[in-house]
Amino acid sequence: MAGLMLNVRSFGLCPYSQVWAQMKKFTDERSAETNDELWLVEHPSVFTLGQAGKPEHILNPGDIPIVQSDRGGQVTYHGPGQLVGYLLIDLKRRRLGVRDLVSGIENTLIDFLEQQGITSQARKDAPGVYVGAAKIAALGLRVRKGRSYHGFSLNVDMDLEPFTRINPCGYEGLEVTQLRAQGVKMNVQSASAQLVDHLKHRFGYNSVQYLTD
Repeated sequence: MAGLMLNVRSFGLCPYSQVWAQMKKFTDERSAETNDELWLVEHPSVFTLGQAGKPEHILNPGDIPIVQSDRGGQVTYHGPGQLVGYLLIDLKRRRLGVRDLVSGIENTLIDFLEQQGITSQARKDAPGVYVGAAKIAALGLRVRKGRSYHGFSLNVDMDLEPFTRINPCGYEGLEVTQLRAQGVKMNVQSASAQLVDHLKHRFGYNSVQYLTD
């Protein structure tokens, strides 16, 4: 598609529920001409339960709030030092299926990690990206009227302890890792810039426009 543009917005540190409400509003109000967008954000500490989420997978939340979300998947944790990317894509216009979207996100993350010298892979039985048996990135999506929202989270340089308070993505004892544990020193902002390039290539966008409003 000639002239296919991706708008990118960076939110910094922003509460989950606030960004979630904005995603739903954007998806409901977008037209057939609206550019697709990628929103990059860090969230204050929060556990989120997907539509298939079972409360028993939250073992000991302590003082971390729990939000019931409308994304797919089970339970995960978001916190500072984790890069969250929300993909607001008109799948119908792009002629992409949900499986295409999931594979595209996973391969974007795998490409990015390979650039850092980290070998990773996806798993057919459990969406996300893994370094060996340890999960480094999680996925959770929602499609409404052929348009996607929600997205992925990549562990960059964060406190991983809260993951021990849950069964991550519904898997008991699932090991979780991050860039820092893999010997890569990088902040969320640097990871964001590189990921945008990989996502642009994987999804076939011709150009990227950074928005500040």
